[in-house]
Amino acid sequence: MKTNHLGSGVILFGALALAGVGCRTAAKAVPACCAKPFPVAPALSDQSLYQTESTWTTDTGKQVKLSELKGRPQVVVMFFASCQYACPILVHDLQQIEAALKPELRARVGFTLVTIDPRRDTPEALAHFRATRGLPANTWTLLHGVPDDILELAALLGVKYKAEATGQFAHSNIITVLNAEGDMVHQLVGLGQDSNTTVRVLEKLLTNRNATTKQIQSLRCARPAKAGHGAVPRNLYEGASAQGR
Repeated sequence: MKTNHLGSGVILFGALALAGVGCRTAAKAVPACCAKPFPVAPALSDQSLYQTESTWTTDTGKQVKLSELKGRPQVVVMFFASCQYACPILVHDLQQIEAALKPELRARVGFTLVTIDPRRDTPEALAHFRATRGLPANTWTLLHGVPDDILELAALLGVKYKAEATGQFAHSNIITVLNAEGDMVHQLVGLGQDSNTTVRVLEKLLTNRNATTKQIQSLRCARPAKAGHGAVPRNLYEGASAQGR
């Protein structure tokens, strides 16, 4: 009888031990309802330039979509490398904006130059332009595209341009700030303009990715810009249509 009691006790102890192990294992598992979800990238709005399907070539010969620029604010200018007057000033203005950013924020902003002269501004020519201007590869992107895609992007940005008999181009001088998702949030029109507001807009985007349009607008000058001269259209594709595409 003692043997039977001992055997029962051993069996009971073993069952309890197994149950205890099972309890300890279950305690370590994280319930599916409480598991941390993977971060999801914000969806692109209908105003995002990154909705376009055009393909571009960088000065290194890499094929890219505009959507590959997402993830950090971008400062965008349309230019041409052989420009003798306005474009050197525009590029200098971008460099001034870059220099005015706090050092810890500077590397988190991208600067993008898109040529309006695809015939002469080959990727090799753009690479030469980068080298002569000393534009850092980690923050500056130079893009070459086909004429139709250049025209579409110009329309979206409110940039007008026209080839002249001299080989130069008459064109708008507009600096555009995009947020990390490719929405236009600010434009600076003209050459050698005060860029303090542009710098503040970039800093706001970097310190508060969820900054609202109202917060960004509060940083701008009080006088609203005219359509096609710095104003951001409600829908970028309406803006493209307005340019006569």
